[in-house]
Amino acid sequence: MATAAEQMARNMNFGTFAKAKDLQARILFTLFILVLYRLGTFIPVPGVDPNQFAQFFQQQQGGMLGSLNMFAGGAVERMSVFALNVMPYITASIIVQMMTSAVPSLEKLKKEGESGRKQINQYTRYLTVGFAFFQGFGIAMGLSGVAYEGIATWFFVLTAVTTFVGGTMFLMWMGEQITARGIGNGISLIIFAGIIAEMPKAIVNLFAGGREQGVNVVFVALVLLLVIALVLFIVFIERSQRRVLIQYPKRQVGNQMQQGQSSFMPLKLNTSGVIPPIFAIAILMLPMTAVGLTGGNTMAPGTGVEQGPGIIQWLALHFSPGSWTYIITYGVLVAFFCFFYTSIMFNPQETADNLRKYGGFVPGIRPGKNTAAYFDYVLTRLTTIGAIYLVFVCLLPEVLRRYVPEIPFYIGGTSLLIVVSVTMDTVTQIQSHLIAHQYEGLIKKSRLGGKRRR
Repeated sequence: MATAAEQMARNMNFGTFAKAKDLQARILFTLFILVLYRLGTFIPVPGVDPNQFAQFFQQQQGGMLGSLNMFAGGAVERMSVFALNVMPYITASIIVQMMTSAVPSLEKLKKEGESGRKQINQYTRYLTVGFAFFQGFGIAMGLSGVAYEGIATWFFVLTAVTTFVGGTMFLMWMGEQITARGIGNGISLIIFAGIIAEMPKAIVNLFAGGREQGVNVVFVALVLLLVIALVLFIVFIERSQRRVLIQYPKRQVGNQMQQGQSSFMPLKLNTSGVIPPIFAIAILMLPMTAVGLTGGNTMAPGTGVEQGPGIIQWLALHFSPGSWTYIITYGVLVAFFCFFYTSIMFNPQETADNLRKYGGFVPGIRPGKNTAAYFDYVLTRLTTIGAIYLVFVCLLPEVLRRYVPEIPFYIGGTSLLIVVSVTMDTVTQIQSHLIAHQYEGLIKKSRLGGKRRR
């Protein structure tokens, strides 16, 4: 049976949206910030020769730079001020969240509410500057060979690093503004906008590659059908949930006896959402940054990435997209972050204590430790299924890329997962704002009706 909120969501129309002025302002603000982001992807880094860099990118687009360019909305291909995108911020968030679970002082700070959250966010910003400097320095060293002649290497590197760090911090600020004043999660929407901007180009390349290289048109159509099936599969899994029955006993409030109530606690099959693949990609960027730090210009055979001596050469050979080392490492990182982020989002012991505090219980399970163990058991099984689903969606395109290199298959499972999940999350938030607006309208009408009766 549908809840009252679900029934109201079904009855929404454009008339309801036209009356929600606050929601319209939030959507317009979000679109304005995303337009600014897209304009920033066309502002080049000072000192980079576009002709030389175009040849450089053409050689490396099949490697990590091509994957990063997809998430950055073409900013890497144009080597713009937003080339690093929000990856340094995501890497910093991973480190801070791990430390929050391991360091008692940070864990205590997390429990202090809004003030503690602001302090943790400040630590994340400081760490973002460090990662942006590290990754920007690695990219600047790799780009020193495609700078304009006559520019001193140290001056070019200093200018490029300053530009990269400033662009990343500005993107982080824009993402925070979207989260606070707009609609949806700002950082996810920035990545979403970059992927959507490059998808038409990827589809054109898919058909162009099939025509120029003599690939069977039927095979190209099968690839598109696979993408559509993958989207439907993602929507089905993302909407799947396990509802745990929660029972509340009878209780006396004043002179009245309230009847016992029952409700459901929804546990999503994929509680972690799109965070695990994003975190995994941010971690896998670090080896390529180390390659750039060497400043070498030798191309790794068959990978299109630079290599240097020793361990750097090994990283360039084995951690480029399409290699088995990259695929296996990517899958392991996705599964790890799926369990890790789920443990942060849902604490079985804390949830069981809150239920006992308000008199709720799971039928057939004793309150307290037994309820926490039951939640942990259910969540572990759900997370296992969710991790298998995420690994399958993320690795399927990588395997196809390895065995079908002639197809420019840049629309990967990770990209589709981010696009579908962010779209569903944003639509859900819009519906929540509309439902809140409808409730406010009902409350105002009831108050006016009461005044007229008096």
